[in-house]
Amino acid sequence: MRLNVAVQMDPIERINIRGDSTFALLLEAQARAHTLSYYTPDRMALRDNKVFATVRPLVVRDIAGDHFTLGEPRHVDLASFDVVLLRQDPPFDLAYISSTHMLDRIHPKTLVVNDPSHVRNAPEKVFVTEFPDLMPPTLLTRDLETIKAFRAEHGDIVMKPLYGKGGEAVFRLASEDLNFGSLYDLFATMFREPWVIQKFLPAVRDGDKRIILVDGEFAGAVNRVPAPDDLRSNMVRGGVPAATELTARERHICERLGPALRQRGLLFVGIDVIGDFLTEINVTSPTGIRAVKNLGGADIAALIWDKIEAKRK
Repeated sequence: MRLNVAVQMDPIERINIRGDSTFALLLEAQARAHTLSYYTPDRMALRDNKVFATVRPLVVRDIAGDHFTLGEPRHVDLASFDVVLLRQDPPFDLAYISSTHMLDRIHPKTLVVNDPSHVRNAPEKVFVTEFPDLMPPTLLTRDLETIKAFRAEHGDIVMKPLYGKGGEAVFRLASEDLNFGSLYDLFATMFREPWVIQKFLPAVRDGDKRIILVDGEFAGAVNRVPAPDDLRSNMVRGGVPAATELTARERHICERLGPALRQRGLLFVGIDVIGDFLTEINVTSPTGIRAVKNLGGADIAALIWDKIEAKRK
């Protein structure tokens, strides 16, 4: 089965192929003889209810510094593809949302992975709040008095932007931290949306586990251990990947989430778990595929393409 595949992603020349999940998906697609085309979201257009993009044929190689070749650009109807991989990284802003509205016009006749409507309606730090019993105490707001009350109740807290990415602007505030007022003012200036305020979980010192689900089923996991001098465990922030196994609690979390992910067409999802608590459900551009495989885990790119091919049949 050969598929005509387009990938909507960030500039391919900028990616770090050692840990890039999109690149792993492209390598696997090419190995299966699927035809690849590449475009960035700024090259999309909507006209007469048809979605076009300026795409370029793509060949990939697992060679750092020489990882791709692009062919000549052509302006095409995205409905002519069998599959579109929606893989640009956040920020999840109006530009991102606009691209999902365009992709709605071609899905599901052209299979968009993940489903653009549900990517739009299930941002990482909002969708997860549908499962409050699995989460640490969490507040979404920008109201000062509400944050003060939450802080008085829970002591040490973490503040982060609702639509942040990759560990950007994540702060821990101890119960007596005198920087709270200044940090509040900074967030109020920088972010118009509500913020996420969560009870601090000391278990983060032991790692923040990324668990990958494919079509609602557990596929692999990697524990990301933060540097000694950093709160954040994201690998782009210096977190060290380590092999791991799921606990009984983590398997329960996966089983709870599976039906909701399948119902929404969220085929490739990465969830974050600290200790016993679910903190995020990543659906926009999940990562972790290469880290899991490098640590002896499953070939998740192959599992994802197995599911995509089955759906296209």
